Formats: sequence, structure tokens, C-alpha cells
Amino acid sequence: MKVLSRDLSWLRFNARVLQEAQSPAVPLLERLKFLAIFSSNLDEFFKVRVATLRRLTKLKKKTRAKLGERPKRVLKEVLAEVARQQQEFGATFREQLLPELNAHHIHLLSEAQLADKQRAWAARYFRDHVRDLLSPVALDETLHHLFLKDQAVYLTFFLSQPRDPKAKAEAERVLVMELPTKRHGGRFVRLPDEGEERFVLFLDDVIRVGAAELFPAYAQVEVNAIKLSRDAELDIEEEVSGDLMEKIRSSLAKRATGFPARLLYDPQMPAEALRALKQKTGITAEELVEGSRYHNFRDFFGFPDFGETSFHYPEWPALAHPTLPRTGSLLDAIGQRDHLLHPPYQSFDYVTRLLREAATDPRVSAISITLYRVASKSTVVKALLKAAKNGKQVTAVVELKARFDEESNLFWADKLKRAGAHVVFTPPELKCHSKLLLVARREADETTRRYGYFSTGNFNESTAGLYTDHGLFTADERLTRESAAVFQYLLDPTAAPPKLEHLLVAPFGLRPGLNALIDHEIKQAKKGKDASIILKVNAIEDEGMIARLYEASKAGVRIELIVRGIGRLLPGLPDCSGNIRQRGLVDRYLEHSRVYVFAHGGEEKVYVSSADWMTRNLDRRVEVAFPILDNGLRAEVRQLLDFQRHDNVKARDFDNQFIAAAEGEKPLRAQEATYAWLKGLKRRQRKA
Repeated sequence: MKVLSRDLSWLRFNARVLQEAQSPAVPLLERLKFLAIFSSNLDEFFKVRVATLRRLTKLKKKTRAKLGERPKRVLKEVLAEVARQQQEFGATFREQLLPELNAHHIHLLSEAQLADKQRAWAARYFRDHVRDLLSPVALDETLHHLFLKDQAVYLTFFLSQPRDPKAKAEAERVLVMELPTKRHGGRFVRLPDEGEERFVLFLDDVIRVGAAELFPAYAQVEVNAIKLSRDAELDIEEEVSGDLMEKIRSSLAKRATGFPARLLYDPQMPAEALRALKQKTGITAEELVEGSRYHNFRDFFGFPDFGETSFHYPEWPALAHPTLPRTGSLLDAIGQRDHLLHPPYQSFDYVTRLLREAATDPRVSAISITLYRVASKSTVVKALLKAAKNGKQVTAVVELKARFDEESNLFWADKLKRAGAHVVFTPPELKCHSKLLLVARREADETTRRYGYFSTGNFNESTAGLYTDHGLFTADERLTRESAAVFQYLLDPTAAPPKLEHLLVAPFGLRPGLNALIDHEIKQAKKGKDASIILKVNAIEDEGMIARLYEASKAGVRIELIVRGIGRLLPGLPDCSGNIRQRGLVDRYLEHSRVYVFAHGGEEKVYVSSADWMTRNLDRRVEVAFPILDNGLRAEVRQLLDFQRHDNVKARDFDNQFIAAAEGEKPLRAQEATYAWLKGLKRRQRKA
């Protein structure tokens, strides 16, 4: 079957991020942020995917054959594409963004570009604010092993030409020191302005200016940067025994000392310094990746903004919801009708308000919630703690295997346990990625009614301001009853899976449900009737589902894919995917919602989901796809989806080419159109 490598597909996504940094239409400092996102993404890619490929290369040939893996070839292709993108990244920074900053009277200077007066100022700054933060370590015979922290920038000092001619024993020395970014308070230093000209210096270059003072015994001091990324794959998904929490705690401790995945180094670094580094760290040649003079571009998230609003996207304040009350009871409003929430366009505060209301409402008896990634200062968990304190039965399904968020989740799980909440951890072979909230309340007639919130996004108020998601508030018994069954399954995953009519739930019901929906479209197409599928997901990776889409395409089903990240399916091939079109969207917000639409013989079915079409989501995670049953809300989802389908400003095709407006067609930027449409929604509803 024809599919694209998962890793090469992911790199295509990061190339789209880089395109945003290159776009003159994107505000200047937002372009710098896209460089930071690109850099951060690539760090994670090496820590997880490249590290995994390298582990696979160490398997025996027979084992690799059984797995159907060709890791050496894929690794070679991946590293070649990374090198190409890194070159493009560097050219974007040097040839586009630096000149653009200069044109706006902002000068990011290197140490070599400093005027005498600026160099003197930097030297004083070094003595007053930086020197005491430094603690270089000599790479000599007294040091047996050098440990480099994951993701930290280090500076190497190569000392030569001792001023004392008798010091032949120390004619050359190599020292290493962590760049003190956190203790300094940031990576950048603002120099004094000169008229309307503003100047910025990397902290690295401040240290370069002062390096001669650090080592006065040497006439020559060369300073270069390095950064190590370590293997971050926890490798516990396949384990089926032992205490999971202890495994997680142990894995977090090991992560800091994991195997090296990549050592970025300055190509101008003296060979002697690089050789000493390899000797003292155990880094091998295959882990060396040529970088540039500066590393950790994610630090550009903290680049000075100089108070210039034009350097950022126009502000889009979070909108009030058109049907949820700004004050008063949200539970009562949800009891009357369903409501769709669209963060970040609409305020995520409705979710935290609902939790705070449930925590204090004397008629609420129980709250159940799934927690995959929570904010470091989580108002969501604080509301749950208050509910437990007030005597509510709080059940929290906390996912300890949410990569890079395990430590935060452990912290809040401990807090909830101490408050008396029932904290549930999924077994090692299963991840809970669904986003569910269920509130049980005693009504006036003494019956108990359930109120639910189903979402594509995490219960995380920080990411809710950056990721586009859909959330459904509902008291519809058809959905809340089945949500309660999912929570029961999470309490005992060894029990028989519940039989559900409306929700499609992985790992037991999502794949069969999707296959049945695809089968229906294929049957319709073979009868000559209209048949279509629209999918908006972050990733399509599962070969089984790709094969089903190929089958549907060959049967005549029209298929539209909106894929943000990994897309292994090859669209537009005459022999298997001639009826499939694919596009992706990268803009100011990260597209995160998943929507599945099936024509279904004129009775269109629309599902909103937490699940991408990846094997892990379909088979090894608890995921929920929920139907939009209300006709008006279904039309609302379709309208927002149509903006994305017809975007001709920020959409790219499968080959990362921008999809331009046709002749006579007006420009349509989906995220901008979404914000404007939702802003006018209440006004339109009043007129109706």
C-alpha cells in the first residue's frame, strides 16, 4: 500500500511552521515566534522520534523484519531532510528576519558588530550582572565524565596561546559551562538606545565580550555553543505489570539522564574542543548535528517587544458565548439546551465557571473528569479540590503517560488524593486521551440528572488560549448516560466494554464505528448515490484506516482531508486515491479540533472527537467521538469547517504549496473568518 513515512510527514508539518516565519504577511515578532515553535518542535522530534529510530536500528535484523521496519533507511532520509530544513531555518533568520528587524530600527547584534562604546557597556554589564553566574568546568584529566543537561545551552571555551611562555603544560585548555539563562532572567540583553535605534544582544555574546576577563592568562579565547537533546521516550506503553506511578516517577528521573539523541554544535568550534567533548561525554559521531552559532531558538518567545503592537497579531479578545449566560447558573442553561463552545475564539472560562458552580451547588452530588494535560496553576483542579472539600464525590481519571506533562499530572493527582478525591490511573497498556466532564445533580423532583461536557481539547486554561477546539455542553440523556458508562469502563478497563449507541469510543468501538460509517458511504457510491467524507484531524497515520479511505475513493466516495500534522495517505493517485483531496492549515492558533463528517445518504452525521486517525488513538487509548445531535449546532460546526475547506490564504496542499484564491475569488482566511462569524452569532440569532 502506498503511504508516506510518518517521520517525513511530520517534518512536512514543521516545514509549514517555517513558512509562517517566512511570510511577510505575518507580524514581525510573530514570525520570530514561529521560528521558536519550529525549533521547539524539532527538539521534541529528536527526543522522541529520532531516538526511537535509533533504538530500532539496534534491533536484530530478524526482529526488524517481523516489525516491518526499515529504520536505517528512514533515519538517513529524516536526517537529510532535517539538515535541509535547518539550512532554510538559518537563511530565514539571517536573510529575512534580521534585515526586517533592522528596517524597524531593532538591531540584534553579534559580539563582532559591537561599536567600541557598546562593547564597553557590555563589558560593564558582564562584570555587574553575569560574571558571578558563571562556573566553567575544565575538560582535563581530573574530570572522568561530563554530564550535559537535556535541552540546556552550553558554552565551550577553547583557550590557547598562554601569555606565560613557561606554561607549556597548559598550552591549550577546553572548558564547558551552562548558559545561565534562567538565573539571568532571559536570553536577551537590551543595550542603550541611540536615538530611534534599539539594540539587543544575546546573553551568549555578553559572555563572549567578557571571556578574556575570565581567562586573563590566555591571549586567545574562542567561545562556541552546544546543546544536547536526550531520548525522552518513556517506553512504558507496552508494559503490563508493576506499579504504574512508580514506573512514571522512575522514568522521569531517567529522562534527565536519557541516552543522547542529538548534540547540536557550532560548526566554527575548534576540532580540539569537539574532540574533548566527545571524549568526556561519550557522544558518538552519529549523534553530532551541525548547528549554528546560537542554539535554543525557542528562547525567542522572550524576545523584547519594545511595546510595538504592530509587531503582533491584532488582538482577538475571547468572545462571550451567545447562548450561555454571563452570570447565573450554567447548569440551568445546559439543562435547557445544548451549547457548543469554541476556544480560543470564545472564553474557556465557561468550563471553569461550570466546575466552580458544581463545587458549591448543594444539589450536586458527584463530578467525574478526565485529566490529560492540566495547567501548572490549574484553576480546573482547584475547583475539583474545592468540590471534594465540600463533600462532593470527585472522580478524576488522571493520565500519567501524557508525554512531557507527567510531572505536573503527578503533582495534581497527589493533591486530589489528599483532598479525598477518587483518583484513577489508567493501566500501563492504555492511555486516557478523551476529554470528558460529568456532573450529577439532584433536581427539584428528586431525580438525578447528569450534565456533561465533551471536548476535543484538554482541561487546560493555558493551552485553551492557543489551541482551537470544540466543546459540547449537554444534558441530553442519550449522551450523558453513555458518558457515565465510559467513566465506569475507566474505573475497570478489564470489564466488558459497554454497548453504546451514540458515542464512538476507543479502544473498543471507534475503529468498528468508523469502518461502518465508511462502509455506508461505499455502498451509497456503488448505488450511484451521493457519498462523501470530510475529515479534519491532526494526523492520519493508521494504515488500516488509510486502506479504507483508498477503498472508498476507488468506489467513488468524495473525500476531503484537512490534516494539520502527520499525513501518511497519498492523495490524488489515479489508482487508489483519485477522489481524495488534502489540505493543511497553519495560522496564529494551533488547529487542534477533530471533526468527522459523513454524508450518510442525505442524513449527514457529524462527529467531534479527541481522536486522530493514528493506531495509538484507535487501539491503545480511550478516545471519544461524540455526535452533534442538535440541528442548529451541527450547522454551526459545518460552517466553521467550511471556512477551513475554502481557506485560500493560510491553507497548503499536500506538497506544502499555498492554495491561492481563484480568479475573482475573495481572500478567505479561515481563523479570521471564524472569529468574525462567531462574533456576529448572537446578533444573527436575535434577528432569527
